[in-house]
Amino acid sequence: MKNAIVIRHLAFEDLGSLANVLKQQDYKVTYVEAGLDNLADIDPLTPDLLVILGGPIGAYDEQDYPFIVDEMRLLERRLASDLPTLGICLGAQLIARTLGAKVYPGKEKEIGWSPLELSKAGMDSALAYLAVEHTSVLHWHGDTFDLPMNSTLLASSAKYQNQAFSWGKSGLALQFHLEVTAPGLERWFIGHACEIALTPGVNVAKLRQDTADYAATLEVQATKFWRAWLASVVAPEAILVG
Repeated sequence: MKNAIVIRHLAFEDLGSLANVLKQQDYKVTYVEAGLDNLADIDPLTPDLLVILGGPIGAYDEQDYPFIVDEMRLLERRLASDLPTLGICLGAQLIARTLGAKVYPGKEKEIGWSPLELSKAGMDSALAYLAVEHTSVLHWHGDTFDLPMNSTLLASSAKYQNQAFSWGKSGLALQFHLEVTAPGLERWFIGHACEIALTPGVNVAKLRQDTADYAATLEVQATKFWRAWLASVVAPEAILVG
């Protein structure tokens, strides 16, 4: 059995659709709770897969959240060894910062459903399953990041240039959320109620309607993506999209 270590910052921001794929592929998933568990105890080279999930804090907020330093130490070792590593939203920002790129507040919050704009490299990767003709994805972030040197840009959105990038053969950073499911997002609407209320043009009714319109299709396409990406990091010579 393979093992996946998943660092979680909020109880309701979990693996979502990725959980079933990992179970089907014989991964034992262990959640490690940031702020509660000691992240320094994790051996960065032992997990077959490391996933760092999202959260409402900044990748530069280590003065208030010291565990960020431990997360970056983990990422530094993982990325240097080119071991399978996935960052989603805050996790993507932490990967970018670990690789020397700047992370900072964006010009506006991007909250809601919209399609991705894939680069040529993105279209040649497993992200092709998430192309505009297939699905929209959920965006939920206020911060953004510069593209790290020697990384490969995979996707953008209408509002932000840097939405996904790869590092080496096994590192992947996704600013957007493709792991979400319709039932799971009901917990987001409660947990992020203050942020929703304070963001112009964003409200629960619209988010819920768009989730009803897009989430089922995203879950289908995300499952295809997860399977292809996991195959590529386990066996990089595998054909991702056929």
